Formats: sequence, C-alpha cells, structure tokens
Amino acid sequence: MKTITPEELVKWMNEKISIQLIDVRERYEHEDFNIGGTLIPLGELTQYLDNIEKELPVIVYCQKGIRSHIAIQRLENKFPFENLYHLIGGMDEWRRKITY
Repeated sequence: MKTITPEELVKWMNEKISIQLIDVRERYEHEDFNIGGTLIPLGELTQYLDNIEKELPVIVYCQKGIRSHIAIQRLENKFPFENLYHLIGGMDEWRRKITY
C-alpha cells in the first residue's frame, strides 16, 4: 500500500500536483474539519467507484488512518486501482503537523 505523510501531501498541494482527495469519514466529521476532499463514507465507497479517479494519484484519508487503510485494502483487492495513497495518521496527524 502506498502511503503519504501530511507533510508530503502539503508539498504536493503547494506544487499544484493534480490529485484527488477522498474523505472516508462520516458527514459530521467532514463538516467539522476537512482538507477539501470529496466525502465518500467508508460504508458507501463501492457505490461511488465511478467518482474515483483512475489516472491521478488518489489520497484517501479518515480521522486516524484506520478507515482509509481499510478502504484502500478493499478497493485494491476487488478493483484494479493502483493509484491510491493512504494518508498516514489521517486528520489527527494533519492537525498535529500542519498549521494554516
């Protein structure tokens, strides 16, 4: 599984690298704090496969990194995704390391 740290993701964002952000948390978590990702809760992920980019790097994140890890495992095991990145530590790590 490919991974990316919050610091590396910020660098990609600052360099304007084309990526897709997928937030697999619940709506209330996304509304509380997010980094601009598309909300697709983990339980609904397979219903929205057509919304997930196949060509761009796709960064999948959640609150702590557990659900995003599960999401990527499910997607890579059942579908031909090779462009998924797990955001290490999720939004908790983002908040600890990244300040705006």
